[in-house]
Amino acid sequence: MILFARHLKLGAVAMIALSIGARGAPAPQHIDIKQLSKKVEDVVVPLPNEVFGALNKLGPVNWREYVRSDKGGNFTERPRIALVLGTVIADGFIAVQAEDAPAVKDIGQRVLALAKGIGVGNSITPHAKAIIEAADKRRWDNVRQELDRTQNSVQNAMNEVHDEKLSQLVSLGGWLRGTEVLTAVVSKRFSTEGAELLHQPDLLAYFQKRLQAMPEYNMPLIQDIQGALVEVRPLIDVGDTRISAESVKRINQITTRLDEAIVTKAR
Repeated sequence: MILFARHLKLGAVAMIALSIGARGAPAPQHIDIKQLSKKVEDVVVPLPNEVFGALNKLGPVNWREYVRSDKGGNFTERPRIALVLGTVIADGFIAVQAEDAPAVKDIGQRVLALAKGIGVGNSITPHAKAIIEAADKRRWDNVRQELDRTQNSVQNAMNEVHDEKLSQLVSLGGWLRGTEVLTAVVSKRFSTEGAELLHQPDLLAYFQKRLQAMPEYNMPLIQDIQGALVEVRPLIDVGDTRISAESVKRINQITTRLDEAIVTKAR
């Protein structure tokens, strides 16, 4: 699965990992996130296969519990659509892990609609069709591949028309949703090994830096996310100490609130 190319394809760093299952291996005694990562343009990026393979070794996860059925609101602001698209792609990987074919098919349609909303629908149409067809046939590996290709195609298309900032918002939306689910899983069955998977300070700093470079997107939601990342930073960037159960719960509360703000139509 190719997640990263010349441009930082950070989208679904946590979320894509949710689709990777590990079977039959002993639980690790210690998880070092740096050993499960690679460096891309000076950013330490967790490798999904390794990170969530380690998570699944810590115990079984009922992924159906995390499949989202609510489609959320319809939006016209392109930055909001980009964030929503990231969360929906994340939901696709979660639904695949749960082997929920109806949810995957619905997400395929939703991804296409959102991609059209930011002007890259033509790049996504083949992937959306392939996702739906593969879900019908319960070919989960194929669905995962098409979701991965969807993420790459969205970002490539936006980069080609110099919409890199929207591309970064897609990545951020996916990271927030993935982190929300990761912290929910770890909180339910806390272990210091599982919490170690959240130790991603470089990645968080990357998103903070990119948001600061988006003054034209001066909307309350973006400002809320910026403030929340400042709050999350010390909970994740703990140096050589361990991330505590209380910190995992707090990160979950923050990312859950942000995810709801992203997908919910403000009244």
